[in-house]
Amino acid sequence: IRANGKYYAYATQGNREGKSIHIMVSSSTNLQNWKFEGDALPELPNWSNSDFWAPHVMYDKQLKKYILFYSGESTDDITGKCLGVAFADKPEGPFTDKGSPLICGSGFVNIDPFALIDPKSGKKLLYWGSDFKPLKVQELTDDWKSFKPGTSPTDLVAAGQEKNYTILLEGSWIDFHKGKYYLYYSGDNCCGVNANYAVMVARADNAFGPFIRMGAALGINSSVILAKTDKWLAPGHNSIFRDNKGNVYIAYHAIRIDKTDPQFYDKGRLMMISPVVYKNGWPVVKY
Repeated sequence: IRANGKYYAYATQGNREGKSIHIMVSSSTNLQNWKFEGDALPELPNWSNSDFWAPHVMYDKQLKKYILFYSGESTDDITGKCLGVAFADKPEGPFTDKGSPLICGSGFVNIDPFALIDPKSGKKLLYWGSDFKPLKVQELTDDWKSFKPGTSPTDLVAAGQEKNYTILLEGSWIDFHKGKYYLYYSGDNCCGVNANYAVMVARADNAFGPFIRMGAALGINSSVILAKTDKWLAPGHNSIFRDNKGNVYIAYHAIRIDKTDPQFYDKGRLMMISPVVYKNGWPVVKY
């Protein structure tokens, strides 16, 4: 995100100098040099103590709060992943969890949250999903702390509709561009020695869909806009942001292929940033 004259990047739980960081946050003034700011979520929520994944942070002008959405493993042995929400006065935190999860379920279906104030309706929405189930969206209450009574999840894009990278879908991100909603998502296997991951896109006229996959719209059976190269493996789980001049960028993680490079897999997934242009109604990544 862009705030206070800086860019802030948030990342899944990791280790730094022998210490576990629940939600890692760094800042930059130029998108090139980054300063580690610490743990955005230093205090554990009462419903989870591990696997803090895929944070999304936004600013609510009405509440005058920065809001962190993330997933964590339930402390209940029967339950799987849950989605949480936390609040802070500053982009670097500290964020304080609201005290209970938004939603829990079996497996890892409830991960990868993305929140949006719908530019057309003003509704506060949450997108999420994984674990071989469809990506989904549901309206939240004005304080972001629960799903709005009387609403239910709307399925958006299902897994398995294309030959490559769609064994499972996750990593939802909406970019609103020229009146249309672009749903960016990633698929297959993000991590490890068998990583096989890519970014795809679908488009709609409404925040709730129906979303048409780029591959279906163009008749090419592939909605991939960002895939592996000869240097980088498994790019994915992106965010879309703009600089103060309105230029569009995609941030994502990838793994260095060259095993002789010190930044190969021992460094894990690295943050990458590439320019994006919208051409003929669809995004194109310049990399």
